[in-house]
Amino acid sequence: MRARVYARVSTERQETMNQLAQLRQFAVTQGWNIDYEYLDYETGSKADRVQFQQMLTDASQRKFDVLLFWSLDRLSREGALETLQHLQRLTSYGVAWRSFTEPYFDSCGIFKDAIVAIIATLAKQERIRISERTRAGLARVKASGRALGRPRRLNGEYRAQIAAMKARRFSGREIARQLGISEGSVRRLSA
Repeated sequence: MRARVYARVSTERQETMNQLAQLRQFAVTQGWNIDYEYLDYETGSKADRVQFQQMLTDASQRKFDVLLFWSLDRLSREGALETLQHLQRLTSYGVAWRSFTEPYFDSCGIFKDAIVAIIATLAKQERIRISERTRAGLARVKASGRALGRPRRLNGEYRAQIAAMKARRFSGREIARQLGISEGSVRRLSA
């Protein structure tokens, strides 16, 4: 099998060597040939890591068969849903994956279909929970009387009032406060 390794540490002051040594040895015991190692030296809380994105691109082009990482939190710390989506994405590309320290996160073994089904179910449940929390938050805000959604665009409706207030020497801040609009809107509408 063509294997690739993904290793990550949070800062450049940290080392990936501990992860790499164990991952290389494990690959040997599996009979996997590692032809490339993706190394990121930044937080795992975002997916825009250079090597992480390169790994996903290479996976989509089927440049390797299996991705080996030290632990799930080394692959991603974006949260359960996003991390599971990354694993599902690898699976959809036909790339297997394996966590070295968490043998139950393994799409290579005999329970591959069960693991992928569990991960997909967990991802769906997380999406449902996020949606429920969002709806509850919106309902709370709406019940408090605040307007929801994007602020409405002011298409000149305050222009005459702003001009009159400016003539009376009101400051932009005072005008904005009295009309209940932003100072930027006052500037834009008085230009």
